[in-house]
Parts: sequence; structure tokens; C-alpha cells
Amino acid sequence: MSVSTIVAVRTVLPEHCYPQSQITEAFVDMCVGSAEREPLLRRLHSNSAVGTRHLALPIERYAGLGDFGASNDAYIDAAVALGARAVLEALEEAGLEPWDVDTVVSTTVTGFAVPSLEARIASVIGLRPDVRRVPLMGLGCLGGAAGISRTADLLLGRPRDVAVLLAVELCSLTLQRRDTSTAAFVASGLFGDGAAAVVMVGDEHRLSTGASPAGPAVVAARGHLYPDSERVMGWDIGADGLKIVLDARVPDVVEQYLGEDVRAFLADSDLKQEDVSGWVCHPGGPRVIEAIQRVLALPYEAVAHTWRSLAEVGNLSSASVLDVLGRTVREGSLPAGSPVVLMAMGPGFCSELVLLRW
Repeated sequence: MSVSTIVAVRTVLPEHCYPQSQITEAFVDMCVGSAEREPLLRRLHSNSAVGTRHLALPIERYAGLGDFGASNDAYIDAAVALGARAVLEALEEAGLEPWDVDTVVSTTVTGFAVPSLEARIASVIGLRPDVRRVPLMGLGCLGGAAGISRTADLLLGRPRDVAVLLAVELCSLTLQRRDTSTAAFVASGLFGDGAAAVVMVGDEHRLSTGASPAGPAVVAARGHLYPDSERVMGWDIGADGLKIVLDARVPDVVEQYLGEDVRAFLADSDLKQEDVSGWVCHPGGPRVIEAIQRVLALPYEAVAHTWRSLAEVGNLSSASVLDVLGRTVREGSLPAGSPVVLMAMGPGFCSELVLLRW
């Protein structure tokens, strides 16, 4: 069976890093609006399991972002710089140059750019003029997992090629200072800023040494759109920009569908859950991670990298599951040939499952 191989994964973060407590105080000053809502905000922030987060801008600059245009301009500047770093570092890790890249796939949901991010980055880092560009928009937290799936699909048709998946999310720049809803308070305590890049090669690609590339192989993938769930997660877009849609039912949807989805997905590859050696799960938030653990009967150790990613950088939306993947690769504890499941959930409401062979 033709497969593609992940040969490098890199996460990069903005330089501005703050403890959760400092971000909470800044958000109280900018956004709470009434003393009655302040205790709720503080409780939601403290219950997020997030210890530190990186922000695209110095924290004092957020109060001066006057409108959606100013926020989106800041998004473009920061996203291009951060995305360029992520791609260059991933290519260096893979022993490749920008000129080697045949296809670049980008995913983002926290700002708008036309030309899209990968087009802007191409000229910054020196991608070829004939590089194939595939911008993905609207996938949200699903984007890292779905991006790996779609990139693998593209490499099936061009098995000698090199492809890069880039995920850039600057969640802080979607700040809505007049939105004092519970969903906005949850999001303000959970989401961080960052970018991740994954370098993948097709089944017939050979390194400059003539050797076959080493890394996790993408064996299979599957998405599942859940019925009557469009308002579970997403954005409402208005004059003030992107307003979070985040329903408290997200963990319930995970518990309702995920176990059956995983078992059916594995069965198609003649596997059972007990055959899986590793779990690379998107850190959607503490209640979501706990729901994954319950429905799949996973101990803390099975999702330790997911919990650590959430604590150290927050939920990076599409880039988060790629951060967890990078942590898993760097740990190096999984034996060769191990089946590993990578998963994320996002707007749709939808899940994306990817079967990797280590």
C-alpha cells in the first residue's frame, strides 16, 4: 500500500509569553464590563488547566486594537513571520531546502489573508514559483489532523514529492472586548498563539543519501460530520470580527460518537483498540480531554503529552495536535511498527482520525 511519511514536525511560538494569571488580569481590565461577571471569568480561567500562553503581541498592545481591521492587519504580519519560521525549521529538521517543496498546504481560522498565508510565506522563504498551494480555511481545531489527511491524499498522486503542512493560529487577535458571554470567557482562558509545520514525503521519495525517509507513516484517515451540530463550535462573523461559538455540549458530543468512530476506523485496518500503542489527541480543553479518556478508557499516561501541551501553551487550535505529535516524536519511546491514532475535533462539528505506523 502506498503511504506518505512524516519526516519532520516543528512548533514555533511567539516571543511574548505570560502566565495565565497575568492574562486573566489583563482580560478583566479590558473585557469584563461588570463586577458581577468577574468571578465567572476568574473561575473559568483557573479551571482551564492552562499555565502559560504565548501571545502574538505584547499584552499591553491588545487594549489599543481598535477594530477588526487593526486586529487582522496584526494577524497577517505576525502569521507570516511565525509561519515562515515554522516551515524553515521543519525543513531544516528534515534535511531539505525550500526549493525542494512541491506542495504547501496551509490551515488557519483566526484571521483572513488574500493572498493566503502560504503565498505570502513563499516569497519570504524562497519556495519555488511553481509550488502547488492548497489553502484550507474554516477547519479550526480540526485543521492539523485534517491537514495531515489531505496532504497524504495529495502525495498518493505524486509519490515522489515533498509536501509541507503549515498551521498558524493567533487566537488572541480574535479578542472581542464587548463579548461577555460564557463562551467568550472560556475561550479567553483556553486558546493560545502558535504555528506548526509538518514535512511529509511520498512513498517513492528518496533522501539525498538515497535512503528511504524515516518517520511515522500515514496509513489511513477518516472524518465524521455529526448531525445537527453546526452550532457546537465556530465563529459568528460581524462588524467587530470573529465572535466565538462554543457550546458546552462539546464533551457530550465526544462521548456520544468518538468511541464508536475509533473502533470502526481501526477495524477497517484489522486492528482493535488494544493494538494501539500511542494516542496523539488534540488538547481541546480539560473537559474534552477527560471525555476522550473516559470514552476510550485511556489512562493519564496515554494522553500525557496532550495535557502537557495544554498546560504549557494552551489550545493552539489547528496547530495543537501537531504540537502533541511533535512531542510524541521527540520522546522516541514508541517501538517501530506501532499503530498510533492521531485525532482532533472541530467545527462542523466533526472529528478527524489518522492512523499512523511508527
